[in-house]
Amino acid sequence: MLSQLARAPLYHLARRTGRLRPLPMNLTFSVSYQCNSTCKTCNVWRKRVQDFSLDEYEQTFRHLGHSPYWLTFSGGEPFLRPDLVDIILAAYRHCRPGIINIPTNGILVKRVVKGVERLAREASRAQIVVNLSLDGIGEQHDEIRGVPGNYAKLLETYAGLRGLNAPNLTLGVHTVISQYNVDHFIPLHHHVREHLRPDSYITEIAEERVELDTVGLDITPPPAKYAEVVDHLVADIDANPAEGVAGIAQAFRRHYYQIARRTLEEQRQVLPCYAGVASAHIAPNGDVWTCCIRAEPMGNLREVGYDLRQVWNSPRADDLRGSIRRGECHCPLANAAYSSMLCDPPSLWQVGWHMLKTRLRRRPAKQ
Repeated sequence: MLSQLARAPLYHLARRTGRLRPLPMNLTFSVSYQCNSTCKTCNVWRKRVQDFSLDEYEQTFRHLGHSPYWLTFSGGEPFLRPDLVDIILAAYRHCRPGIINIPTNGILVKRVVKGVERLAREASRAQIVVNLSLDGIGEQHDEIRGVPGNYAKLLETYAGLRGLNAPNLTLGVHTVISQYNVDHFIPLHHHVREHLRPDSYITEIAEERVELDTVGLDITPPPAKYAEVVDHLVADIDANPAEGVAGIAQAFRRHYYQIARRTLEEQRQVLPCYAGVASAHIAPNGDVWTCCIRAEPMGNLREVGYDLRQVWNSPRADDLRGSIRRGECHCPLANAAYSSMLCDPPSLWQVGWHMLKTRLRRRPAKQ
């Protein structure tokens, strides 16, 4: 985390001037659109492209070097690829990321548990974060996800991952807040805290995304209802402050929830967006996007010998960065927002101030 804060001024200057263009610290790789869920909030399972091979990923990571600190491997359902762990270990060898994040629906119980066990063992110097997607309790989760028995499979996967002897594993739960569960979110949150007790719990708002083929679908909760969710989450963080690195992550999460709320209410770019500067998304076919919301290609890695720098420094990439910098789009995308907060001085000040106030409140009173 501290090493990325040291790099933040470079990204800040790059966004302001349009120059320098350091490679992103935060990269998401969608390894396939294939999915064994048919969620009400996602149609990615309908899409088909020619997925990158393991060799193509190897070449991509070799060109990247040690630039990315935070790598996410998503889908579709990433564990549908039998070579997923081999792909991630190739990234680990070449890039040496500090954080490797994998979201999963948890349906493939044995493959997920076995794969994470191997990954945690062989990528021992990285923090492995596995986030299980949970959008409701019991049948409500199965209905939203379109898979009978998904909830039971998720619990089985959670228990298997919790039983691993892996000090570098962070086991999380992730909820997409949508029209379908916003009215039931607070009971779901209590259920997660009391019964699952994950290492981390994160939420994200359902949005219209080009990547997920959800443009035009009425999935985003009304601002007033989402505001109630944010108030609950912020109050919970304030009532249960964490310490150390977990406390830092918690403070950033608290700030993100407030940004997401304001973005939905004000319909503008509340937080200066560093998508295309500090973060980017690579589609299964090698298209490079600033983010998965717009999903407009800067270029394709197959056309430049798998060298991200050639796409990153292209006129098309500069055009997309300029559009984002001018505020021509806005969204509460969590992945891009966390990188943006690291590069945004006002956000860092607010996060730091909250942490200081929390520390002062916990300090014992002098006798």
